[in-house]
Amino acid sequence: MIKLLRYFCLIALITLVAETVMAQGTLSGANTITTAVPFLAITPDSRAGGMGDAGVGTSADVNSQHWNPAKYIFMESDMGVGLSYSPWLRNLVDDINLAYLSGYKKIDEVQAVSASLRYFSLGDIVFTSDIGEFNGQQSPNEFAIDLGYSRKLSDVFSGAVAVRYIRSDLTGGQLVNGVETHAGNSFAADVAFYYYNEFRRSRKNNAFSAGINIQNIGAKISYTEGEVKDFIPTNLKLGAAYTMEMDDYNSFAFTVEANKLLVPTPPVDSVDYGDGDVIWSGGVNSDVGVIEGIFKSFGDAPGGFKEEFQEITWSLGVEYWYNKQFAIRAGYFYEHENKGNRKFITAGAGLKMNVFALDFAYLMPTQRNHPLENTLRFSLSFDIDAFSSQR
Repeated sequence: MIKLLRYFCLIALITLVAETVMAQGTLSGANTITTAVPFLAITPDSRAGGMGDAGVGTSADVNSQHWNPAKYIFMESDMGVGLSYSPWLRNLVDDINLAYLSGYKKIDEVQAVSASLRYFSLGDIVFTSDIGEFNGQQSPNEFAIDLGYSRKLSDVFSGAVAVRYIRSDLTGGQLVNGVETHAGNSFAADVAFYYYNEFRRSRKNNAFSAGINIQNIGAKISYTEGEVKDFIPTNLKLGAAYTMEMDDYNSFAFTVEANKLLVPTPPVDSVDYGDGDVIWSGGVNSDVGVIEGIFKSFGDAPGGFKEEFQEITWSLGVEYWYNKQFAIRAGYFYEHENKGNRKFITAGAGLKMNVFALDFAYLMPTQRNHPLENTLRFSLSFDIDAFSSQR
């Protein structure tokens, strides 16, 4: 029996959840939410990766497409591109990687367009039959292409929409348990808003910013011709940041962010009456539509409000800039032990020149032998507007 799909479910679980660290036992009461295409929820860039995976409410940068495309209209430059790369799950395998390409262009003072490409490579997989016969080798991969439009609604407020095509090819068309498989495809959209206000206090420049983004509102995805379809990671990001200038050379920014998946919570158990209608004991039927699942996700946890609150992940971050050229970052990410148990500290640094900017981030889990241990992220951004002005 080919166990490929089971294998990828495990990879998805580790990537998004890592709920039981290798040296630890199973956590009682754990009720983790999992979805298809979890690569969409992985932090792609080094700046946010250095601040505890916080980015929806921070100041605008070239990688805002993933966090909040409404930020692009507040960019100082009219055009830029960025490229990020991260070796993923290096404690487990050595050939899983995430690459992210993003860019934006201001149309005028109130409009901007943006785009991004996210590519997730799962390495090389050898396919075998029930009796171990070689059935070929494939290189499973997933990618998403985004297009976004942002517009200023006032001097301090903006909104944006982004559309996304998602393709997930996990099996290479192989037969799995005698069932023909194919690449999963889906379309999704983001709706985002951003507030940014600069002001003077104690003769220093300060800024307060906040953002909200409902991501991946889209169709379920399937890898077969059957009726089995999985939710994609629709989620709600909400965050704020405060930036204060210490003097002409030094500034600090502090940010906090909350994130919640807007998909049904797994039930404790279920009862099937044989007519196709499954009634969950202590939970709701997860076989619901996307929009219905979004609204029910705020009140469907078997444990009530207490469990619903546990489903929120929290990110705290701080960023220090010297002379707007050199940055040091730190952050903390928290996820409840019953909902994945990811808890880690992050650190990062950045160097900004007239045209180029380099950023680096490092992840340090608070648990030993964690699958995400020693995760690195590298980002390079290019200010096309600044380059053009130097010619």
